[in-house]
Amino acid sequence: MNRILKIYNSLQGLPMGKRLFSYLTCKSAPYFGSIKPLFVELAPGRCVIFMKKRKSLTNHIKTVHAIAMCNLVELAGGICTDVSLPEGVRWIPKGMTVEYLALAKTDLTGVCNIDLELLKNWDFSRDFPASTEVYDTSGAVVMRGTINIHLSRKKS
Repeated sequence: MNRILKIYNSLQGLPMGKRLFSYLTCKSAPYFGSIKPLFVELAPGRCVIFMKKRKSLTNHIKTVHAIAMCNLVELAGGICTDVSLPEGVRWIPKGMTVEYLALAKTDLTGVCNIDLELLKNWDFSRDFPASTEVYDTSGAVVMRGTINIHLSRKKS
């Protein structure tokens, strides 16, 4: 089992286990701490992260800033990819495309789903797309983003 997934699963029985996992993730990759993510669900092929709308994440029109949402997309897509990879495969993000679909006026949830069969059979000749949708509290998609991920075999 993937190291990140082992840590996540081991903390789920503890009070505030999801918060502790989220904190540890941000200690490992400090920039993501700016959005104060809360991992809600993590499994191979799926990652769900909650992000509270806070003043520090808003822009001049009092909506969640696009770059804060990009952080959510990158975190969900990257972690979902990491826990979904077959043994012996590594990854690095190469780029990201995003679509701003609506103003983000509420708390947000980023959801990344990866087709495990597709990932398992990926041919490494092109980047793997890890797509994340960002939802507001009404369930509307406010952003859609795709992380283009370079996959390669780990060196032995």
